[in-house]
Amino acid sequence: MPAILFGSISTLADTSELQRQAFNQAFTEHGLDWNWSQEQYRSMLGSNGGAQRITDFAADQGVEVDAAAVHATKSRLFQELLSEVALLPRPGVRETIAHAKAAGHRIGFVTTTSKANVDALLTALEPEIDASTFDVIVYDDHVDEPKPAPAAYLLALDWLGLEPADAVAIEDNIGGVRAALAAGLRCIAFPNANTAGADFAEATDTADHLDADRVVALAAA
Repeated sequence: MPAILFGSISTLADTSELQRQAFNQAFTEHGLDWNWSQEQYRSMLGSNGGAQRITDFAADQGVEVDAAAVHATKSRLFQELLSEVALLPRPGVRETIAHAKAAGHRIGFVTTTSKANVDALLTALEPEIDASTFDVIVYDDHVDEPKPAPAAYLLALDWLGLEPADAVAIEDNIGGVRAALAAGLRCIAFPNANTAGADFAEATDTADHLDADRVVALAAA
């Protein structure tokens, strides 16, 4: 049974601007006069990990900050925002999941964000998508190395008892695409509002709307 592995929060629902809003609110709470514009934020998304983005930005500004504490505040604020908005799955996501299940494919959610963020997202998407949608869910506590390392994907494949040739990943950022490719997977780039201008030439395919037939066919290829 092939598998389709959704690779990050914003492959299910586009939360990229909520993430940026949470960063800026966290900066205010920590007394930092930072406000990341959309252009600035987009330029930071070539790498994975919000705490590292805070560390790198602080270094560029020549200031010392407790990046872990700021990022923890950002995560709390992001989860609160998820509970306050009417969140919808991205175009084609529902259809892809339904088609995949009808074809006997398995579905995974393979991210290196926190379990709290995963839980908040899935709660916001209920009842259309919830934890029971997935045959496997990987989050940051499950692996030692975040994306772009392939550890999360390799673990998901191990749990599912699959070889890389038996699955396709869906990713919204370059680091995620590289993680999937490093694990030997085919990967569909599905850019979000803030990664749409990135170069996804390494991906197997790029889409702004998931085509259920195409995704299922790639998984079974």
